[in-house]
Amino acid sequence: MAWYHRVPAPKLPPEQRKSRMEGLWIKCDGCGEIVYKQDVERNLEVCPKCDEHFPLPVRRRLELVLDPETFVEHDLGLESTDPLQFSDSKKYKDRIKATSRSSTETEAFVSGIGRIAGREVSIGAFHFGFMGGSMGSVVGEKVTRVFERATERKIPSIIFSASGGARMQEAIFSLMQMAKSSAALARFRHVRKPYISVLLDPTTGGVAASFAFLGDVIIAEPKALIGFAGPRVIEQTIRQKLPEGFQRSEFLLKHGMIDAIVHRKEMREKLSQLLGLLA
Repeated sequence: MAWYHRVPAPKLPPEQRKSRMEGLWIKCDGCGEIVYKQDVERNLEVCPKCDEHFPLPVRRRLELVLDPETFVEHDLGLESTDPLQFSDSKKYKDRIKATSRSSTETEAFVSGIGRIAGREVSIGAFHFGFMGGSMGSVVGEKVTRVFERATERKIPSIIFSASGGARMQEAIFSLMQMAKSSAALARFRHVRKPYISVLLDPTTGGVAASFAFLGDVIIAEPKALIGFAGPRVIEQTIRQKLPEGFQRSEFLLKHGMIDAIVHRKEMREKLSQLLGLLA
């Protein structure tokens, strides 16, 4: 005779299924240690044990580098359409709506005007949480306008890139943004103000193949994955094992592809220093 019997667990509504302890601790991908989430947040989303850089919310990133209460967001009314009537497991329009609800942003790029150490800059940052930071027609337009505002005002421009590349749901319309944004950057060169490109983890595909690598100064966060195709795709294509750390920011710095690696805590100071030297 059994000493106990199994009772089915009650079915709770979704909002009651999460444990009170969920999300208090996270496992670091760098060192494998379990760390208190609030300690990571206080440390600017950087592991206090090994300095691994975790993803940082896009608006938090802008707050960290800009002077307090100086950011004025632009291009808020732009929304993605569906010119190709694209559909995979769901319609592209439905995917956009679902992602907007879950990510709290309406697109994968936030842009505007702000100040760093008192100097006005035209600035933009990718939000990787929105469809992998992919660049569709709206993101390309916003990036282009970052350079156009900088040209009009004759001020420096800064872009933080974190993207999987072109947005496949928009096909050729997405690929056109590479040329469009690069052309706007070429026009910006005539005002002789600096463009600082900051590469985050990851910066790949069409974004890496266009404006991300066209900065007057190119800096990156530690251990950021940077390149066109991913390491696994390259290995499968050439059928060779890639070097250790291939496409990480440390590898790129060693081979002259970027100018510096900057810790998140030092990013504001480094940008201020570069603007003072170049602007």
